[in-house]
Amino acid sequence: MDMKDVAERGLVLLGCGKMGSAMLAGWLKGGLPNTSVWVIDPFPSDWVQAQGVHVNADLPANPALVLIAVKPQMMGEALPTLAAMGSDTLFVSVAAGTSLATYEAALGADSAIIRCMPNTPAAVGQGITALIGNANVSEDQLALSEALLQAVGQTVRLESEDQMDAVTALSGSGPAYVFHMIECLAAAGEAEGLTPELAMKLAQATVAGAGALAEGADETPAQLRVNVTSPNGTTQAGLEVLMDENAGLPPLVHATVKAAAERSRELGRG
Repeated sequence: MDMKDVAERGLVLLGCGKMGSAMLAGWLKGGLPNTSVWVIDPFPSDWVQAQGVHVNADLPANPALVLIAVKPQMMGEALPTLAAMGSDTLFVSVAAGTSLATYEAALGADSAIIRCMPNTPAAVGQGITALIGNANVSEDQLALSEALLQAVGQTVRLESEDQMDAVTALSGSGPAYVFHMIECLAAAGEAEGLTPELAMKLAQATVAGAGALAEGADETPAQLRVNVTSPNGTTQAGLEVLMDENAGLPPLVHATVKAAAERSRELGRG
């Protein structure tokens, strides 16, 4: 199975909110014909309806791939509509908290299913998606899924489904943690005498620039931190507070990710 097969047999996008729309935009930009895409969504946006794709139309009998992008609470209603798909249709889910076993129970034990966890920077092509397939998924199908998901950023493969809760807590929820860090930096700058607008502009650009530098540099984030920290300078003074092992960022971030991972496990158990 490859992109030509997807173009010929069709791709079904079940749910087209922000994440589904970001992926659809990436696929169309990458050359997937709009006539090869079927979107099923009870409230399609004006943007989706303007893309020339099939919207809430009769589905092809044997599409190459179905991407499930509905919210977990809609899963029970959505999955039965897919049970009649062809035996060689690949199912790819980007819905949080729904296990491979749940999909197998609804779609058939022989179905090829890939579970993914993307994150919201996909909206600007800077996402990262972790994926794991069930025992029926071939290497070609994994490669195809990666090619589709790379339209909105990077991909990584997991060794086991158990890792998905940690991924959800780290990269899935992580953008919200960073957004809050921006809020906190801006508020701190304002408290030191900056205007709200200037403090926010500096905080946003600093976090965005540091992230780009961390991802693009040959050096580790730890070394980059050392590079900007002069002995007895301003950065060291700030880091002594931030890096406190008892009251600083390390225990707080650990507790944050742990809480999110535990909640992910609870949702997975229903």
